[in-house]
Amino acid sequence: MSFFLPGELREQPSGGPPRRSARDWLVDTALFLWAVVWWAAMTSLLQDHDYLPHWLVVTDPVLGGLLCLSLWWRRRFPLAVALLAVPANALTDSAFGALMVVILSTAMRLPWRSATVVLVLYLGSGAPYLLIYTKPHEGGWPVVAFALAYYLVFFAWGRAARARRQLVLRLREDAERARVDHARRLGAARRAERRAIAREMHDVLAHRISLLSVHAGALAYRTEQTAAGGGPALDETEIAESAAVIRDNAHQALDELREVLHVLRADEEDDEHGPAPGATVGQGGGPHRPQPGLALIGTLVSQARESGQRVRYEDALPGAEPAPRAQLQRTAYRVVQEGLTNARKHAPGAQVTVRLTGAPGHGLTVRVSNPLPDSTAASGIPGANAGLTGLRERLELEDGTLHHGVSDGVFTLLARLPWPHAERRPGPHP
Repeated sequence: MSFFLPGELREQPSGGPPRRSARDWLVDTALFLWAVVWWAAMTSLLQDHDYLPHWLVVTDPVLGGLLCLSLWWRRRFPLAVALLAVPANALTDSAFGALMVVILSTAMRLPWRSATVVLVLYLGSGAPYLLIYTKPHEGGWPVVAFALAYYLVFFAWGRAARARRQLVLRLREDAERARVDHARRLGAARRAERRAIAREMHDVLAHRISLLSVHAGALAYRTEQTAAGGGPALDETEIAESAAVIRDNAHQALDELREVLHVLRADEEDDEHGPAPGATVGQGGGPHRPQPGLALIGTLVSQARESGQRVRYEDALPGAEPAPRAQLQRTAYRVVQEGLTNARKHAPGAQVTVRLTGAPGHGLTVRVSNPLPDSTAASGIPGANAGLTGLRERLELEDGTLHHGVSDGVFTLLARLPWPHAERRPGPHP
C-alpha cells in the first residue's frame, strides 16, 4: 500500500527529507509532460501575437522551458522554485501549464504566510502583462477574470491538499501515541499483576511450605530422639495427626500454586491471542488473582479481633442454598476487608458490625458499620478516598452497587451484589 502514498506520508528510513515514492515519480512525470505540452502549444501561438515586442517573443519560450525543468525540484526546494517562477509569470504565456503546477505546489508545501506572499507576488508581477497585452488584444476583462481565477483556484486546491495531508499526519501521530501509550499501560498493568502474584505466592504459598517444613522437622526430630533413647516414643495418634497436618498443608499449597499457574498461563494466552470469550478482567488489565471468598470472611474477622479490633460478625446467609460465583464472593470479601481497614484507620477502638444477608435471586448484601468517634463526628464521611473508589469500580464490574455514608453518628458501608441461582455455597475453608 505504500506504493500509493506520497513520499511525505511514508515512513522514512532516515531523518532526511522525504524521498520520492513510486507514486511521486509517476505524478511528477505526468505533471512535467503536462507542462511541456502547454509550453509547446503556447509557443506555437507566439508567432500570431504580432502585438508583442520581439524581445518578449524571444524570451517567452526560454523562460517557459526553464520553468518546466524546474518542476523536478519543486518538492525539495518549493520556495526557491516559486520565487524563480516570478519572472516567467510576468513575461511569458508558455509557462501556463508549469505555473499551474508551481502555484499548486507552493500552496501545498509552504506555510500559509509564505504561500500568501508568493501568491501576491504572482498577482502583482502578472498584472502589467495582462493589462498591457492580454486585455486589449485577447478578450478584455473576461480574460483578466479568468487569469485571476486561475491563480486563486490552484492556490486553494493546494491549500486543501496541504490541510488533508496535515490531517493524515496528525491522525497518524495520534494513533502512534495512542499505540505507545496503550503498550505502556498494558506493560505496566502486566508488571503490576505479576508483582501482585509474586506477593500472593510469598504471603500464602511460602507460608504453607514453611508450615510443612516446621511440622516435618518436628516429626523428624522426635523420631531421632526416640531412636536415640532421649524421649518418649511417638504413638500412632501423634504420627497420624502430624501426617494429616502435613498432608493438608501440602494439598493447600498445591491448590494455591495451581491457581497461580493458571493465572500466569491465562496471561500468556491473552498476550498471544487476546482475552478468551467470557474471561474476567481485573482492574489492572489482567485476569483476577486467586482470592478468598465467603468462607474466609470469618477468618478475616478473627484476625481483626486478634489484632485488638472489636468486631461483631453476623452471617445470615442460607448455608445450604446455591452460592454466589467465586468472583462475586471475592468481591464481598474485599468489601468486608475494606470496611474493617477503614474502621481501624478512622475509628480506632469503635465497635464494628459486619453483617451478611441475602439469598439466591434476591442478591447478596454486605454491611459494615461503626459509630464515629467524637473527634471526627463533624468531619464528614471517614475513609471515602481511593480505597472506596477502587471498591466501587470493583462492584460496578459485578453489576453491583456501593453506598457509604453517616446516619445518626454511624458510618455504614453497604454493598449489594447480584446473586442468581448457581452452585451450592462451599463449606468452611480447611
